[in-house]
Amino acid sequence: MTRRLAIAVCVVIATSAGAQTPPSTPRMSCADAMALVKRDGSAVLSWSVGKADRSGRGEQPVKTERFVSDRSLCGLTEIAELRFVPTRDNLECPVGYRCREPAYGDWDWP
Repeated sequence: MTRRLAIAVCVVIATSAGAQTPPSTPRMSCADAMALVKRDGSAVLSWSVGKADRSGRGEQPVKTERFVSDRSLCGLTEIAELRFVPTRDNLECPVGYRCREPAYGDWDWP
């Protein structure tokens, strides 16, 4: 009985955690978005990109990305690339960095 209850609680927690949507940057000011990333160290943010689909519902594709406050939060082999997102008051807000593996052209070859 206790085991079934524990499994049920785990399923409810996992389901509710997976259903959460990340904060939308067009609803935030640039300062708020930057403060969120700086305060938490990293944050997942979303924003609409492109045009609405043809279904007539007016929904736009959504882009979601993880941002970090500095390079120390990236993996050992990753680099931090400054990223800009649209916010309520700034179309190119420097919200934080994106961790990514360096490409061949990123190296300073002689």
